[in-house]
Amino acid sequence: MSDVAAALPRWQGKTLWARDRAAPLREFLRTEAASALLLVAGIVVALVWANISDASYESFWHSRFYLGVGSAGIDQDLRTWLNSGLMTLFFLVVGLETRRELDLGDLRERRRFVLPIVTGLLGMAFPVAIYLAFNAGRASAHGWGVAMSTDTALALGLLALFGREVPDRMRVFVLTVFVVDDLGALLVIAFVYSDKIVFMPLVLAIAAFALMLVSVRFHLQRRSVFVVLGIVVWGALRASGVDPVVAGLAIGLAVPAYTPSRSALEDATGLVRRFREQPTPELARTARQGLTAALSPNSRLQSFYHPWTSFLIVPLFALANAGVVLNGSFLATAYTAPITLGVLVGYVAGKPIAVTFSSWLVTRLTHGQVRPPIGRAAVLGSGTIAGIGFTAALLIATRAFTGQDLAEAKLGALSAVLIAAGLTWGVLRVTQLLPADRRARLLLGDTRLIQDLIPAVDPEHDHIRGPKQALITVIEFGDFECPYCGQAEPVVRDILTDTTIRYVWRQLPLTDVHPRAQLAAEAAEAAAAQGAFWPMHDLLLQHQDALTIADLTRYAESLGLDAGRFSDEISRHVYETRVAQDVESADLSGVSGTPTFFINGQRHYGAFDLPTLTEAIRVARERAVTGTAPDWAPDEVDPKDFPDDATEEAPLDEAADDSPAEDAAG
Repeated sequence: MSDVAAALPRWQGKTLWARDRAAPLREFLRTEAASALLLVAGIVVALVWANISDASYESFWHSRFYLGVGSAGIDQDLRTWLNSGLMTLFFLVVGLETRRELDLGDLRERRRFVLPIVTGLLGMAFPVAIYLAFNAGRASAHGWGVAMSTDTALALGLLALFGREVPDRMRVFVLTVFVVDDLGALLVIAFVYSDKIVFMPLVLAIAAFALMLVSVRFHLQRRSVFVVLGIVVWGALRASGVDPVVAGLAIGLAVPAYTPSRSALEDATGLVRRFREQPTPELARTARQGLTAALSPNSRLQSFYHPWTSFLIVPLFALANAGVVLNGSFLATAYTAPITLGVLVGYVAGKPIAVTFSSWLVTRLTHGQVRPPIGRAAVLGSGTIAGIGFTAALLIATRAFTGQDLAEAKLGALSAVLIAAGLTWGVLRVTQLLPADRRARLLLGDTRLIQDLIPAVDPEHDHIRGPKQALITVIEFGDFECPYCGQAEPVVRDILTDTTIRYVWRQLPLTDVHPRAQLAAEAAEAAAAQGAFWPMHDLLLQHQDALTIADLTRYAESLGLDAGRFSDEISRHVYETRVAQDVESADLSGVSGTPTFFINGQRHYGAFDLPTLTEAIRVARERAVTGTAPDWAPDEVDPKDFPDDATEEAPLDEAADDSPAEDAAG
């Protein structure tokens, strides 16, 4: 670690960005990791409770609860309220996160959806076939749906508990692949394990859902619209005989996700400024509505419902459904029963076989054009963790079975959770024992990732610090008046002691909150025209509170620039177009705030402190040195030229500014 790192302020341990601006997927996974512990606790408490007093356990969950006014209402037991009511919100969150991946994640490139569809379908078909093989010719064959669906939330939670051994892209792969069998399970519940379907309420549910789609299309942002229409859809489905949990996933998939636009953020800033000037209740309400409207309805709904589902609803579901009386005679009988064996083997063997086979099949049939975004070990680990089918398995089991058969189905699902988790841990642990290069290939696989940066880095146009060609490229969209950019600067300097990294600065002056940022950006470009972009860049970030024209001219003089030419170009805004080009790049790349980092063309979500950026760069390096070069890589770069342990320091003051003077004028 360099002297710069030793002098870093204490804020780098946990930045505001780390707390408040984490990527939605990372936040989703962190929540699932914590909730997995609560879910496991719910299972344990349910088992203990049922084995101490099965009568009190069943009596409590069969307690009736009436919700309504007079004779118009719903009267159900507590377990049904959980399974068909509150679990709708769980599937809503799954749908919201899937839609986020479709709009912002890897699945926005539609050809990548081929693999999740094939894997999801085979991931249901193989376990069902195994279950039917054990139960052929028996009445229990009707329960084939118990063995088909992965519990995505619990699987992600356990993966998060495994820690750094699990690549982020493996978690994304699990999430995107098994939403297909989540949807499949809900369709099976709706049309196989539902009561006789009544036509008119079903039409009403479809009409209410259509109105929801219309409200999304015309950007009706109020949460109350989704709540009211969602309740109508749920109630109408229940009245139709279709299990209403289907409503959750359908609504979640209908709600779009997008990053806040710069214009929306500027409008919100203006509303806050008006409130600051005249703090009235009316302006406070307007400002609050403006801030909320800048976010996508997907992120708003997910931030509200996800903690409730993760920390309350799913653990309560486990508590209400996992209770099984375990005694010697039952276990001896159950572990040889077709229902238990069908569920257990279907999940533990059927899921891994389906995932690995479908990944091989799709890669082979598309001649490598579509392949898993992870390595073979991660694919196998994804298959073994897919053997966790707790939530959907119990939902279907309670509809397909009663009595002893239900207990056997629960035992099979619970046993599959333990075995699948153990197998996944074993796969990851064995992989970690391999040499670093082989481990990286087996975990990370294909390095051809979707590029978020538009346009790509151009050495003839961009401001580059470090080697002109490098294995790792870190791009920052920055604002010279932004305090967070100033805080990130020591981190960037420490990172650049690694000679395999080049650093690119692109201008994004946030003029609505930083009135001198545009002038400072133009001053940096004027300095670039005289070959001094980086010295000026450093001075501006060191003196963020002194960016007047007089200050900028003084900095130019201290750097030995032609002060007359510098002042003239600043006053005539010669480089306004050059700055606008970077701002346009930010808009095309979905950037609305500063600092925003990209690493090898992919947007970095999360903290900009040293440990987080270093870890992101480490992962990017592992991808870069394993096989296929990513789209961003220049032809001249050979990954073998950049060993992992490179420690030679590149003096920042001698780094070349590769933007010629004539290009600086735009």
